[in-house]
Amino acid sequence: MTKRIDGPSFSSADRLLTVAETAEYLNTSQRFPRRLIAERRIRFVKVGRFVRIPESAVREFIAAGLVEPMTTSDVWRAA
Repeated sequence: MTKRIDGPSFSSADRLLTVAETAEYLNTSQRFPRRLIAERRIRFVKVGRFVRIPESAVREFIAAGLVEPMTTSDVWRAA
């Protein structure tokens, strides 16, 4: 029986990272990616009993948290 993946697209060419590799990529401890997984704040794949995080999911997580710098006109408007 074949399982079908629904929802966000997952490319088989996408590199799957371990929790340790994800932590290194984000320059954090391993606890942070584990918390993201537990809170379902990042996409992940279960391979048997192992958890892997698609590299694209890490890039999407970073992009979602990106804060653009303020311009001088934004500063004057905020005051």
